[in-house]
Amino acid sequence: MDGVKYSRMEQLPAKHKCWNESYEYTRRDFIPRGEASQCVVSVYEIPPGKSAFPYHYHHKNEEIFYILSGEGRLKTPEGERDVSAGDLLFFPANASGAHKLTNTSSCERLIYLDFDTANDLDAAIYPDSNKIGIWGKGVNRVYRLQEDVDYYDGE
Repeated sequence: MDGVKYSRMEQLPAKHKCWNESYEYTRRDFIPRGEASQCVVSVYEIPPGKSAFPYHYHHKNEEIFYILSGEGRLKTPEGERDVSAGDLLFFPANASGAHKLTNTSSCERLIYLDFDTANDLDAAIYPDSNKIGIWGKGVNRVYRLQEDVDYYDGE
């Protein structure tokens, strides 16, 4: 990025993802991955009754959500709590930062601003499904944790 960036949210291109009946979102990237050296900033819109991502935590990337509108349910290691417009949420890069945000409304979108740190390579753990995701440096893969192999297997 060469200088100050300005945009109106509605001017940012929308990218829609619908993974299955439980996970769906629209994302608008303000600072997409790779544009800045230390951060990623996006606006997420989650339809009623859906979540954007499964319960997870990162090993490198920290996240901050600012709820712009709507209502949701936040799952963390401490339990679940309701969130709504004006709430500011921080998720550290470790197991204590595990989170899942679900839109609890029957008719209104849950919209939040997502600020992330940007690391070249990150691992995300999915405790509910016992998976690990490896992201960055051209790798975007998810594995089951129980499929452990010996370090020298296949060498």
